[in-house]
Amino acid sequence: MGHDVFDPFWAALDAVPVAPDAEALYDVGTAAGRLRRRNLATYLDTVGRAATMLLVAEAPGWRGMTNTGVPFTSTRELGPEYLVPPEPSAPWEASSRVVQAVLAEWTGPLPVAWAVFPHHPFAAPDRLTNRTPRPAEVRAGAPVAIALLGALRALRATGADSDEVDPCSGAGALAGAGAGAGADGAGAAAAGTGAAAAGVAGRDVRVVAVGRKAQGALALAGIDAVAVRHPAQGGAAQFTAEMRALRDA
Repeated sequence: MGHDVFDPFWAALDAVPVAPDAEALYDVGTAAGRLRRRNLATYLDTVGRAATMLLVAEAPGWRGMTNTGVPFTSTRELGPEYLVPPEPSAPWEASSRVVQAVLAEWTGPLPVAWAVFPHHPFAAPDRLTNRTPRPAEVRAGAPVAIALLGALRALRATGADSDEVDPCSGAGALAGAGAGAGADGAGAAAAGTGAAAAGVAGRDVRVVAVGRKAQGALALAGIDAVAVRHPAQGGAAQFTAEMRALRDA
């Protein structure tokens, strides 16, 4: 059985620690986690294999990705190939609606979206809230974004199907960065990100940060990204215009 180019991404994702006031979205020990994981795998398999852009946000929101497992996708926007959560916390999310409207008019391969901190951070005890991830959480999540970027760039470099991409070169070499997140996720993750970023540098995938906070988090991981306005809090029009400019560049 061959290795899949996304295997290091999954290994890095599973290594990110979860604080008491954060929700692990892809935990195979829960029905909701398995549903999100299945949806994310479908998303990467259908969108990721042709993508030339990685769109990175800061963290999942409780109305969208936290329900579906798919970045910038609320329950209302799930296509027929995805599993629908039986009891979503919300039917739609404003930011997801804006992003999906931009993608609906996209030309060429769709961007892959991700969150630099992959768990849902909330203001305890209310899970139906969002909080800003802590610096240590961002550092712990950064290797996941790097592993995803490595997988996308490996696919771009080879033009191959998953079983034909060597997971020990390019993307595969990034597995150690995610696996080193450790108990608190800070020191080991930070140590691994520089080398991992160097390993995927120069390949043909653009990295775009959704908001300045996401841009700063990527910079700490050694990834230069152009920033677009986050669509929330009155930023929809600017986000749309900036994404259209990137699409047409």
